[in-house]
Amino acid sequence: MAFAGYTSRPNGFVFREPVLHPHIIFRRVEFAMKAIAVLPGKPNSVHLRDIPVPKLLDQPQPHVCRIPDGRAVLVRTLQIGVDATDREINEALYGNAPPGGDHLVIGHESFGQVLEVGSKVTELKPGDFVSCTVRRPGGSLFDNIGRNDITSEETYYERGINLCHGYLTESFVDDAEFMVKVPVKLKHLGVLSEPASVCAKAIDQAYLAQQRLQVWNPKRAFVMGAGQIGLLATMMLKLRGLDVYTVATRPGPHRKQEIAEAYGATYVSTRQTSLQELTKKVGKPDLIFEATGNAEVCFRSMEVLAHNGALIWTSITGGKHEVTLDAAKINIEWVLGNKLLVSSVNGNRRHFEMGIAALSLGELTYPGVTERILTNPVDGLDNYREMMRLLVEDKDALKVFVNVGT
Repeated sequence: MAFAGYTSRPNGFVFREPVLHPHIIFRRVEFAMKAIAVLPGKPNSVHLRDIPVPKLLDQPQPHVCRIPDGRAVLVRTLQIGVDATDREINEALYGNAPPGGDHLVIGHESFGQVLEVGSKVTELKPGDFVSCTVRRPGGSLFDNIGRNDITSEETYYERGINLCHGYLTESFVDDAEFMVKVPVKLKHLGVLSEPASVCAKAIDQAYLAQQRLQVWNPKRAFVMGAGQIGLLATMMLKLRGLDVYTVATRPGPHRKQEIAEAYGATYVSTRQTSLQELTKKVGKPDLIFEATGNAEVCFRSMEVLAHNGALIWTSITGGKHEVTLDAAKINIEWVLGNKLLVSSVNGNRRHFEMGIAALSLGELTYPGVTERILTNPVDGLDNYREMMRLLVEDKDALKVFVNVGT
């Protein structure tokens, strides 16, 4: 006997075509799935392993927060972006396994399609495309009001980074509260939702903090770094009408320069023009967005910021890196110049929505440009070694991402 949409076989029914239902997409039942994981604390331990297939009633982070009854969403993974964070976790610079386990499933930049929703989920339905936030709430006041991205607790919980399993799996379950819908016409950029949220939050935080001045209308911005974060920040600052200089090491021509200039920015190589020379030529920037991953650049940027300006740090620099600076000069210039340093990490649901909105506006304003950031697809979880090789060895790999499902 067979039912519509299925083929009868001796070992059961095999799914043929997706069948939409208000709460579920029917699929073949499996008991194990693939995941890419590391053994935290052990360098170069990235590996493929089998883990249980999640079910709608599962609690993926019971040690942190529980999904309220009826609010779970089951997602089929489509693409997962990977970056320096995943590389540094594999290098054992940071990251911890969930309590009671020895491994951490990595991957924090998610994009997938909803398979099934709980009975109390009204904002999502099967077939929707989604991205998911990364940090989960602890017990601080900020966590309790939905601002877990600025938790005041020393211990933080982030999927794929620290104490919570990530998204480099075939499917996952989480609370609808942490999922953000990606428009169908933006699905080709869906895997950039998390990086876009980082940029959107950082810029928003700087503008909010600068309300201390009553009037702040920045005209010139330096974006330090031309990786995915630097280029997305370039795009967002151009959308705000700023004159943007994207500053990186390598001279052009190359893809990063082409993307920055396609956004309307000016690309500057520090091998050809130093930061001090650029400042003398065009003037001090009102805003600096630092995204190099280099601790020295973080501090050198302090030397060129304009009066009443804002410097944003988004880099997370693992390891040890000593820098010699004229601290007295920086101190007097920053105090007398009313300068501001804003550090920004992670994003909550609102920041994901802002990032996705910026991707949409960017696609309308600069058609086809942002997609050029997606340089290095890796097909399938089985190719985890190639994924990590690209992150470690290929300096031209602007954006590495894994195609998990179709």
